[in-house]
Amino acid sequence: MSEQKTIIIATKNEGKAKEFKQMLEPKGYYIKTLLDYPEIEDVKETGYTFEDNARLKAETISELLQTAVLADDSGLCIDALDGAPGVFSARFSGEEKNDARNNAKVLAMLGEMTDVDRSAHFHCTLVLSKPGKESLVVEGKFQGEIAQFPQGDSGFGYDPIFFLPELGKSVAELSEDEKNTISHRALALKELDKQISEWFE
Repeated sequence: MSEQKTIIIATKNEGKAKEFKQMLEPKGYYIKTLLDYPEIEDVKETGYTFEDNARLKAETISELLQTAVLADDSGLCIDALDGAPGVFSARFSGEEKNDARNNAKVLAMLGEMTDVDRSAHFHCTLVLSKPGKESLVVEGKFQGEIAQFPQGDSGFGYDPIFFLPELGKSVAELSEDEKNTISHRALALKELDKQISEWFE
């Protein structure tokens, strides 16, 4: 595999890494992740937008490793909570990342409201960086609503409480293939796919 087709995904999240591999490897890219570089410390996500955070991760690590790095920042945006948890999705319930606690906090906050609109969307911004090159930025959005209680046991993050009315199930009840066709990350990757070969030239 030629070196220029290697992309390092700036994540140590195995669920996320697996999704990127399934989507990018069939297209001929050799995928590594930060799990392959344990010496690299996490980049602090100090941005106020998904793009700020994704850009911070991609540009910092591509400078360090002198190669192409793809970073994503994604999160759940709930209308009734003014777009929260948003960029704070991963650590919504505290400094330690904890999916079950995050889900419980969202359900509790909505549970305290009467006649609440439960519509929400997942947002994903991807930034692809390479030293000496303008970064490529794309995004994807995935509409749904917050379920009354968690359902399903595949996926990760907020998948068990993100309900898709048109399918009658939560994201955690979808197969990997189904999720990889319609998720916010899949939609952002489709956008990336349209531009990536030209960007790599």
